[in-house]
Amino acid sequence: MSGKYDDILYLPHHVSPTRRRMTMAERAAQFSPFAALAGYDDAVRETGRVVGQRVELSEDEKAVLDRKQQIILAALERGERPEVTVTYFQPDRKKAGGEYVSYTGIVKGYKEAENALAFADGTEIPLSSIFDLTGKIFQEHFDS
Repeated sequence: MSGKYDDILYLPHHVSPTRRRMTMAERAAQFSPFAALAGYDDAVRETGRVVGQRVELSEDEKAVLDRKQQIILAALERGERPEVTVTYFQPDRKKAGGEYVSYTGIVKGYKEAENALAFADGTEIPLSSIFDLTGKIFQEHFDS
């Protein structure tokens, strides 16, 4: 049986005298996928990331929140350092909107220039971002 390529079938493998032989990793890299649009996947992921919108409090809710803030400030004036849980709106750094975050800590003071509560660990939360305050300090003033 004579084939079309019988004349070259058993020739020795060609080795270039001028180029070095590729390693297996170099050969495999020729066939690895690549990103034609650098950063495209990150942009798609960022666009698809969902952020929430800030909720506007009613006048009654604002009044309750204001009362709670006054209770904290009065406790600070008495030298107390109450532990509270603050739920506040944290704006997103890249998109319009953000998310609500809860933080629990010991209130160390009030920073008037920043209009923010300062906590013992250095965290500062602006009063304008606060959505809710909870803690033992409020139990005698509120039913819930």
